[in-house]
Amino acid sequence: METPEQTAVRVSVISIIGNIFLSLIKLIAGIIAHSPAMISDAVHSASDVFSSVIVIVGVRISAKAEDKEHPYGHERFECVASIVLAVVLLVTGLFIGAEAMEKITSGSYKSMVIPEIPALVTAVISIVSKEGMFWYTRYYAIKTDSGAVMADAWHHRSDALSSVGAFVGIAGARMGFSILEPLACLLICLFIAKASFDIFRDAVDKMVDHSCDNETEDKMRKCVLSQEGVNGIDILRTRVFGNRIYADIEITADGEKTLTEGHEIAEKVHSEIENNFPKVKHIMVHVNPDKQ
Repeated sequence: METPEQTAVRVSVISIIGNIFLSLIKLIAGIIAHSPAMISDAVHSASDVFSSVIVIVGVRISAKAEDKEHPYGHERFECVASIVLAVVLLVTGLFIGAEAMEKITSGSYKSMVIPEIPALVTAVISIVSKEGMFWYTRYYAIKTDSGAVMADAWHHRSDALSSVGAFVGIAGARMGFSILEPLACLLICLFIAKASFDIFRDAVDKMVDHSCDNETEDKMRKCVLSQEGVNGIDILRTRVFGNRIYADIEITADGEKTLTEGHEIAEKVHSEIENNFPKVKHIMVHVNPDKQ
């Protein structure tokens, strides 16, 4: 059975192969069909190879075991990779938007060479392929809870949206409405910017010891209170470290119990939390005597 790290690397390698293949197809079609939009789209697909490489590096480093210099592990390196990818994604979106604005303000779209049918067909192939890669990568990003892989998924979506812009531009040029391409690209720029912001915010939350969601904490409380010997919970704190959870819990138990009995209650709580919440990497359980 694959580990989350192996799954993330496998998905990223498939992304690299797919992007190289698509880039070559788009480049050849762009040259044959005299389509600058398709050639630009080919460059965009090629740039996504860089994103997948960042994912592989980030995931591999984050999966390293604890050492003397990093006693809590290396999970946050994946957050660093996510932030880098979010910035790259934003730059990609801004580049698309700036290029579109330049075409609109300069009127250069009016003098575009009319592209031929192969460019239009290739744009459709690119949209379908990249959208498929987005959903494939997104599925494994959710399965492995990997922010870096999710960022890579959105790079696929950005490429699909870029191809939509190329398709609109090519079709528009053939119908005499070349301005449709830059207008579509401006809309695409907004979608990409929103996705990059969401990825960046999620990565930062994981970098600054943000608590996990309320639903998870409520489930933890119910799990703790269901254990025999636990009379209540004084404190339950959680923090997300990379894609793992650390928890500190103070429970109350009968003050008449022996130290050994109190320790057994704490051990039971510790084991049940780890068994029921796979994302919990470390949990500290402290027992307080019941004041009643």
